[in-house]
Amino acid sequence: MSEVKNSVALKRLETLFDDGSFTQIDAFAKSVNGEVEVVAGFGTVNECPVYAYSQDIAVNDGAVSVAQCDKIKKIYDLASKTGCPVISVFDSNGVKIDEGFEVLSAYGELVKASTSISGVCPQISVIAGSCLGTSALIANMADVVIAVKDADFYVSAPSDVTVQQSYEAGTVDVICDDFENAVQSVRDIISLLPSNNLASLPVFDFSAPQGLAQEGADVLSTIASIADDASVVELKGGYASSNCKTALATVMGSTVGFIGFEGNALCPACSYKAESLIKFCDAYSIPVITIANADGIIKEKENQTLVALTKLTSAYATATCPKISLITGKAIGCAYITLAGKGANADFTIAWDSSVISPLDADSAVAFLFNDRLANGEDRAQLKNEYMNTIASPFTAAACGAVDDICTPADTRARIITALDMLAGKRENTLPRKHSVK
Repeated sequence: MSEVKNSVALKRLETLFDDGSFTQIDAFAKSVNGEVEVVAGFGTVNECPVYAYSQDIAVNDGAVSVAQCDKIKKIYDLASKTGCPVISVFDSNGVKIDEGFEVLSAYGELVKASTSISGVCPQISVIAGSCLGTSALIANMADVVIAVKDADFYVSAPSDVTVQQSYEAGTVDVICDDFENAVQSVRDIISLLPSNNLASLPVFDFSAPQGLAQEGADVLSTIASIADDASVVELKGGYASSNCKTALATVMGSTVGFIGFEGNALCPACSYKAESLIKFCDAYSIPVITIANADGIIKEKENQTLVALTKLTSAYATATCPKISLITGKAIGCAYITLAGKGANADFTIAWDSSVISPLDADSAVAFLFNDRLANGEDRAQLKNEYMNTIASPFTAAACGAVDDICTPADTRARIITALDMLAGKRENTLPRKHSVK
């Protein structure tokens, strides 16, 4: 028992949980060869009841055994019964080879257990050390993956892939300098989430943001101007960062998800990134606010773009959580349909008075609509300006019902708050099915 008391894994969990709240489960459990290579239990994190387990690198190098899998599975089973989140801390150098196919079967039970509560109870994994092979698979099944920058996280060992590279590829949602910072990230995120998919969203005291939204600002600044002060937690910040930002935050003390586009053409990476947050928010009925500013679709990687955009459009269209779209810049062609289209996804669409909404990019539209006038020598720049101020104007879109409201940037937060209040009681019935195919 003394080894357990002094284990790195136990200290990590005690750091994670509120002071004095952690209670071990199966503290006296033994494997065939001695101590079990994991510490597990329950308690509160920022006053939120959670279950957690932490692999113990100090016992057999944290090697995954049948006994370890049994202990972890009990955590998932209890979370399923009680509707509480699961936090997992990974630090193991592999599997106990001498347990052969028995441990592989036990691994499979963990995969099934984690999958069974996906979208039911929030799951957060922390990569604190080595997380290899099937352990990496299980860790990546979590809703949010947090990793310490010098950890090892890959499915095919040996590998030269670094955590930084995984962060830039979108596999890791949050990267931290050390375990203490990872703990703080867990605390920030778990506080924003409901206990399970049937629980109400948490409500916080809040302060208004420091500034108002401004035309020309980057999308994170726009998000910060809508969200409550200091409430924004960015996810997948290293992935497709020049095109798309995703974050959790609060507005008027209640959790929302933000998906913001920077004004470039939609690409496969930003589509996958946005799809990930939509599905996450929809699972827990978290409202999604999309800041639409996309100049159409990229011309390269045609098939990859088509697949990614299909998945993104399907995710928006099938999500039943409240969905608000804010057009701050361009919403051109397919980008409008996917991100802000009334028919496909948005419950309520707001546009800035300076935005551009068009089925084609301005140059193509001018060439198509004003061909005769161009042939007669009229200036292309003037015709483009005329098109953007008339046919592509948000007021034209609003006149035909494609946009519900138009506002100035300074009024954005007030309009979003009003829309969230209106959609607070949203109920949407869908056709009976297991899931969409695409």
